[in-house]
Amino acid sequence: MLTPAQAPAIEDLYRIYKKRVPRVFHDYCETGSYTTSTFIENTKAFQNYHLRQRVAVNIDNRSTESTMLGEKVAMPVALAPIGSAGMNHADGEILACRAAQKFGVPYTLSTMSVCSIEEVAAHVERPFWFQLYVMRDRDFTRRMIARAKAAKCSALVLTLDLQVLGQRHLDLKNGMSSPPKMTLANIANMMTKPRWALGMLGTKNRTFGNIQGHVAGVVNMEELAEWTNHQFDQTLDWSSIDFIRKEWGGKLILKGINDVEDAKIAAKKGADAIIVSNHGGRQLDGAPATINMLGPIVDAVGKNADVWIDSGIRTGIDVMRALALGAKGTMVGRAYVYGLGAAGEAGVTRALEILRSELDITMALCGERLIKNIGRHNLLDAPAKSR
Repeated sequence: MLTPAQAPAIEDLYRIYKKRVPRVFHDYCETGSYTTSTFIENTKAFQNYHLRQRVAVNIDNRSTESTMLGEKVAMPVALAPIGSAGMNHADGEILACRAAQKFGVPYTLSTMSVCSIEEVAAHVERPFWFQLYVMRDRDFTRRMIARAKAAKCSALVLTLDLQVLGQRHLDLKNGMSSPPKMTLANIANMMTKPRWALGMLGTKNRTFGNIQGHVAGVVNMEELAEWTNHQFDQTLDWSSIDFIRKEWGGKLILKGINDVEDAKIAAKKGADAIIVSNHGGRQLDGAPATINMLGPIVDAVGKNADVWIDSGIRTGIDVMRALALGAKGTMVGRAYVYGLGAAGEAGVTRALEILRSELDITMALCGERLIKNIGRHNLLDAPAKSR
């Protein structure tokens, strides 16, 4: 079997990941809600956009460098917030953040991370982004924002599409939790993952680090699970963004936009960037693939906000397609988690190397040398309008 360092594609990292990570966490990562139709369509839909191959063009001295939120990045790719990432590999959020910072791309820590904001900040060299879920307990939300500010997080990513949890059948069957429930099936499966188990035995980070110890009355896993399941705020509306903006006071990114009208409202709210996302197909099953909504949203928003895309990107070719449709940035989740579960920090680095190489070669074959020059002229079948 290939080692992670030898993996030529993200799918090769996935094969190693599947062998090394317990089934309960593999299934949590690699599924969607209900029939999983949106989860499947997210990746398939990218292939419907055909790139224009150009020849006899000077493609020397190419660069994948760009900017996101005004900061230079090695490529227009950020690591998306992933809940329970630290259950795919011991101290996973710390390792992923280190890999991203060394590579030169942004890292986003999830509210539902295993390693806390403070823990990650203490083990990395530069600021990272923090993703926020708004909870019914607004005092907790205020404290969470204050903790992100204290950790010098450089942007806040506010997720808007998780007021209720989309039902994920495999998670219910597996009894998904962090740490995992010690059922006979889970114990038997974890015994076949010695590398993972040894790593987990060597770390104190095994539950939701941003919540455990920060909520009054929550002293054990049962109480933590109960609190979490009832805290996602169903009253969250557009006026709530004003509250978040006032509390935060810094760069604000709105994530979970998959509708043109919502995109217009988000831009009017003064978002620095909006992320076209359907939560990786884990919320509304039957929602359109994000790549199909990207072009119309870019056109609707115009220059009022940068538009990025999340959900479904597995290759650097997908990144090229998104940029051609007008995205100024992309986010990857599962692609880097495969690397994380396969080989920790080195695996995340390898995933980023693969994506950059694929993007670079695709640019070359499309006759482009600079990210800023990529546009709808690079696609055969994209709508003509662009900003």
